[in-house]
Amino acid sequence: MKQIKLKKAPLKLLIIKPSSLGDVVHSLPFLNVMRESFPLTEIHWVIAKGLEGLLENHPMVNKLLVINKDQWKDMKRIRGTVAEFRSLKDSIKGEYYDIAVDLQGLLRSGILTAASKAPVRLGFREAREGSRIFYTHSITGGREIHAVDRYLKIASALGCDTRTVAFPLPLVKETLKIRQLRQDIGEYAVFAPGARWKTKQWPAERFGRLSSLLSIPSIIIGSGADEGLAEEAAAHSKGKAISMAGKTDLKELISLIRKAVFMVTNDSGPMHIAAACGVPVVALFGPTNPARTGPYGRGHSIIRGDCAGAPCYKKKCKDIRCMDSISVDKVYKKIKEIGNR
Repeated sequence: MKQIKLKKAPLKLLIIKPSSLGDVVHSLPFLNVMRESFPLTEIHWVIAKGLEGLLENHPMVNKLLVINKDQWKDMKRIRGTVAEFRSLKDSIKGEYYDIAVDLQGLLRSGILTAASKAPVRLGFREAREGSRIFYTHSITGGREIHAVDRYLKIASALGCDTRTVAFPLPLVKETLKIRQLRQDIGEYAVFAPGARWKTKQWPAERFGRLSSLLSIPSIIIGSGADEGLAEEAAAHSKGKAISMAGKTDLKELISLIRKAVFMVTNDSGPMHIAAACGVPVVALFGPTNPARTGPYGRGHSIIRGDCAGAPCYKKKCKDIRCMDSISVDKVYKKIKEIGNR
């Protein structure tokens, strides 16, 4: 890979990676390398509203630029969206960045990269929606490697040492609610039955039946949108699972995951938080590829559905055979095999 020669260490660096939860976690090793390589550089990050808890008061990030990304899709708010986008562009332009890095690779992130007017603007050669036209340098990331390693390729192009991979999640103060819950139940597993695509979801009742087999209780986590799945799982657990879906903010979620004995999860954002915290993960995969988006690092287990067409990357499917083919018994045996309860 051809390196980009910097005349001096940057005074200001902009990272554009608004979402999603898992992708932002995947970007943390890149942040760590940037801070290690440029200890005096001021680092700013464009993050989506709702995910700022991952980076608020982070010692490696000097400033967060929070955007209402989800509302930008609402055509009824188009005038407000345009005004907000222009305001963000003006704010970025006024910062005088030396380097801007687009880890998102979409049209709007490319435009924000260009708005920085940084002399060095980096992104991936395979970025979508024509965003690469806004870069001064395009890096070949590759599509069949893990997202963490892909992001680190940009750090390598800047001449940084990427041999150490670390996930600097913020150390958050445990709230009274989470502390009391942990004291009440003792050791616990965490289950995450949600996923952004329905095709990535293992049936919720199977999470419940799996919980009923364990010697320790389970905490079912998720967003407010996952409450129905979590309640269904808890209903099939024979009293062994507690639903906390929709009852925690992002920082509380990190606290819960960080103290778990292990996690069972679909391909989802919480899976990556667990891996980043060093919590052993049993990850259930169907339409997606664990080589690209699986739990990063050692000590994790992957169970793949039995389907000749996987990974198909379909967000919709009439017959979700891949996830349906994973039995409770198979997951339970894997948990016992790796020494958990």
